[in-house]
Amino acid sequence: MKKWFSAILLIVIPYLGFSQSTNATLNEDYYHWLTRYEIKAGRISPEWFTTVKPAKRDAIVAFLDSLRKEQVFTSRADQFNYEYFQNDNWEWSKAETSTSKKPFLRKIYKENIYRKKSDFACVDRPDFDLHVSPVLYVGIGKDSRTNELATINTRGVEIRGMIDKKIGFYTYLTDNQMILPSYVEQGISQYGVVPHEGFWKTFKTSGVDFFQARAYIDFKLSKHINFQFGHDRTFIGNGYRSLVFSDYSPPNLFLRANAKIWKINYLFQLNRLTANDPLSLLKANVKSYQRYPDRFMAFHHASINIGKKFNLGFFESIVFSPKDSVNGNSFELSYLNPVIFLRPIEQQNGSSDNALVGLDFKWNAVKRVSLYGQILLDEFVFSELRAGKGWWGNKYAAQVGLKYIDVAGISNLDLQLEYNFARPFTYSHNTSSSYSNYSQPLAHPLGANFSEVVAIVRYQPIPKLNLIAKTFYATAGRDGANQNFGGDILKSYITRVSEYGNTIGQGHKNTILFMDFTASYMLKHNFFVEVKQTIRKSECDLPQYNNDTSFTSFALRWNIPSRTYEF
Repeated sequence: MKKWFSAILLIVIPYLGFSQSTNATLNEDYYHWLTRYEIKAGRISPEWFTTVKPAKRDAIVAFLDSLRKEQVFTSRADQFNYEYFQNDNWEWSKAETSTSKKPFLRKIYKENIYRKKSDFACVDRPDFDLHVSPVLYVGIGKDSRTNELATINTRGVEIRGMIDKKIGFYTYLTDNQMILPSYVEQGISQYGVVPHEGFWKTFKTSGVDFFQARAYIDFKLSKHINFQFGHDRTFIGNGYRSLVFSDYSPPNLFLRANAKIWKINYLFQLNRLTANDPLSLLKANVKSYQRYPDRFMAFHHASINIGKKFNLGFFESIVFSPKDSVNGNSFELSYLNPVIFLRPIEQQNGSSDNALVGLDFKWNAVKRVSLYGQILLDEFVFSELRAGKGWWGNKYAAQVGLKYIDVAGISNLDLQLEYNFARPFTYSHNTSSSYSNYSQPLAHPLGANFSEVVAIVRYQPIPKLNLIAKTFYATAGRDGANQNFGGDILKSYITRVSEYGNTIGQGHKNTILFMDFTASYMLKHNFFVEVKQTIRKSECDLPQYNNDTSFTSFALRWNIPSRTYEF
């Protein structure tokens, strides 16, 4: 696999010659503001296809500048947000407001690399651009189910830049020690993985300790075709959840090619995933120093803007696991083709891999309302679907949602409603090619066999204050001992309980009510003080899922999104 990555890089590097940009890191609040202004403008953005995230910084600046001319930023909060984006991407906006009035260490270093609001240190030269910022997240919380205080302690650094305006680079590294809320800790004990993270160690008696590293290089093959290679996350969709590719699982190796021309955006991505977590390997008596098994995913997404208000996208994804060195070390090279339809290739090779197809849409129906959704097909037989007997092999998932901004004419009061469901056994497979990474779903955190309603209210009453209230209500079907009702995507569907009569939520019914209120205030650029109150009620006849939690926390965070465990 390394040989193929190297060959691709050697082919494309000689053609570099266009200005380059790094991505704006995935951040729930950051991208909400961006989509808010597209909805407020009442049209689809030609500069940035919002379904594909993360977005490039130069595209964000071009997008916001085009809206500036349309007088979208009317309230004080909107004007503040616009200036925030200009300052955060100053290498592209060249905003005068990005320079700090009181630069850090200005009397010590004459060249004053500490002059920008968004960076701790920076270099801005024609042939070299560098941004260095510390990453800090410290917090404390109290869980109603435990006597021990929950804590978070994250320290690290974020570096990005460009060389000759042709090659972009990004590096993020943090060291983390955390004592998590009791419901998260209970899930770690049950599944052996820390949500969103990879390898971890025990911290004190009940905490976790882990590094997180993300990095990539970025270059353009032509004016319209962009390449990235590195280790990071991806999110596909316009909803709060994604049913095809979310940022829930740990960062992973990727090779990404994106073409944006006319009204069309096309993404090809190849990911290397981790097939198993350390706990499952230890249970199987596999030595910890052995390499964890690999699986790969090839992903295509094509979308087109139809008119000024509607975007339609089509996607396909295939997860495959090459054999190990003992069994021949095979790798299906056909999946490296960026423009082929993957399903026929998978069938031609014996249908041994996990293929999914689907579509997504976004419709900015009126000036303050946007409708969106996704439909995912794992596999189905139309005659069985028409028969309505609940055949296990009819595996699909769907999402429909609404975003309504400036509700009832109140500036910066935004509402989002969303409904998601996934049929039993969706994303699972009869081999090691489940739709997962490091034993965590690549799509929705609940896996499959669930339905969920999401309601989110956001309010920015003054420029630096954001209030967010979230409510999630879900029904999921859980497995008892030696049972497979289709919710755990890591289990082979061969072990299913029933051939027919399968319905969403079957098995041991688990109802989850999750409510969260967050107030965050920006003291300085990307430096937040945050208060959070979470209430989670989970009812099930299985004791490991039957618990109620109330969690209150206070945190300071700098250059890092708020950590969420919303499942």
